[in-house]
Amino acid sequence: MHNHGSAFPVESLFFIPAVVALVAYWAGARSPRSGRWPWYRTAFFTLGVAAVLVTVLNPLAELAHRDFAVLSFSHLLAGMLSPLLLVLSRPFTLALRTLDVFPARRLSRVLRSRFARFLSFPVTAALLNTGGMILMFRTGLLQAMQESMPVHWLVTFHLLAAGYLFTASIVGRDPSPHRAGYRLRAIVLVLSIAAHNILAKGIYADPPPGIPAAAAETGALVMYYGGGILELVLIVLLCRQWYASVRPRGKVASAIHPQ
Repeated sequence: MHNHGSAFPVESLFFIPAVVALVAYWAGARSPRSGRWPWYRTAFFTLGVAAVLVTVLNPLAELAHRDFAVLSFSHLLAGMLSPLLLVLSRPFTLALRTLDVFPARRLSRVLRSRFARFLSFPVTAALLNTGGMILMFRTGLLQAMQESMPVHWLVTFHLLAAGYLFTASIVGRDPSPHRAGYRLRAIVLVLSIAAHNILAKGIYADPPPGIPAAAAETGALVMYYGGGILELVLIVLLCRQWYASVRPRGKVASAIHPQ
C-alpha cells in the first residue's frame, strides 16, 4: 500500500480531499454571503488541514512507524492541534451562510438531528476521544499501526474526527441547538485532561509492548507537555466564552440596581 518504489505514492491521494476542502472553504470565505469573513478563520482552517495532512504523508508518516516520539507528535497534530484549528475556523457557520437554501436546510437538519446531538454531547465526545487514545497506545492497535499504513490512516481519521467532536463540544462556536452548559463542559474538560495526563505518565512508567523505554519516555514527554499546551488553550477559550456569556447580565443588573 505504501509503494516505496512507485512514482505516485498511494498516500498522495490524500491531497485530493484536502485540496477540495480548502478550495470549498476559500470560495465560501470570499463569497459576498460570508459577510466579510475574518481572514484568521481562513488561516485556521488552512493550517488545520495542513496539520493533519502531514501526519499521513512522508516523511512524518514513515518516521512515525519507526520512532515512538514521532508517533506521539503525530497524535498531537491529528488529534489535538488540527481539531482545535478547524473548530476555530467555524466551517459550519460559513457553510450555512454561503450555501444555497436547499443544501443549507439539509445541513441544518443534520445539525439538529438526534445523532448529531448524541455525538456532540461532551461526555460522548470525550469518551470517543479518550477511548481512542487508550486503544491506540494500550492495545495491539499500536503495533498494527506501525506495521500497516492503512491502519495508520484509519486511526488518524478517528483521532481527527473524535478530536474535532470533543473540541467542538467544549469550545465550538458553530450553530448548535444542543449546546451543553458551561459547568458540564468544564467538568468534562478537566476529567479529559486528567485522563490524557494519566495515559502519558503510564506510558512513561510502563512502555507499550515492543517500545524501548527511552523512546517511550520521550514520546510520553511529548504527549504530556505538548498536550498540556493545547489543553491550556482550551481552558482559556472556555473560560473566555463562559465569562462573555454572563457579562451582559451583570451589566444589566448594575444598570437596574446602581450602587
